[in-house]
Amino acid sequence: MTTTGERPERAVPQPNAVVGVGLVVIGPDGRVLLGQAHDGRWELPGGKVDPGEGFEEAAARELAEETDLRAAPEGIRILSVQIDAKSGLTRLTAAAVTTSAEGVPAVTEPHKIARWQWFAPAEIPAALYAPSAAVLRSWRPDLASLPHVPSYDYPTANPDPSAGPSAGPSAGPSAGPSAGPAASA
Repeated sequence: MTTTGERPERAVPQPNAVVGVGLVVIGPDGRVLLGQAHDGRWELPGGKVDPGEGFEEAAARELAEETDLRAAPEGIRILSVQIDAKSGLTRLTAAAVTTSAEGVPAVTEPHKIARWQWFAPAEIPAALYAPSAAVLRSWRPDLASLPHVPSYDYPTANPDPSAGPSAGPSAGPSAGPSAGPAASA
């Protein structure tokens, strides 16, 4: 603060978070699409949300960019919003699901993904990137084979795709995490 009566300059907040979306793509036979990275781990389609995009639009764009599959934003449901700050940078990820993707998956970013493969839910490999594991757990918390990833999860919809469109935020407390920070396994 200066002594001349001028107002102090306001500190400008610096970006300190990454906002993204992970998309569970469910095929007609109930299998889930995963991409294998060059280090052997598997991940869902998804990525960063661009300025001005909603989660559904970002998921549809990332799906097309990464796999050459197409899904309309209206065919994508947001299951939860997850917050993880364990890495020193806050990561906000929307967990999304679609059953309406069309086309044949192709490797369009060979520097990132070696191949795309469909898995029955019970056969999803344990070697998953943490954000993908958290999104998959939001979709199917009953899958015991999924690695545990600590995060704050804020449910927004019923994860069962056969339940129809979401009627908005889920019932119950909305002022805090759905289950608190998940404990490490």
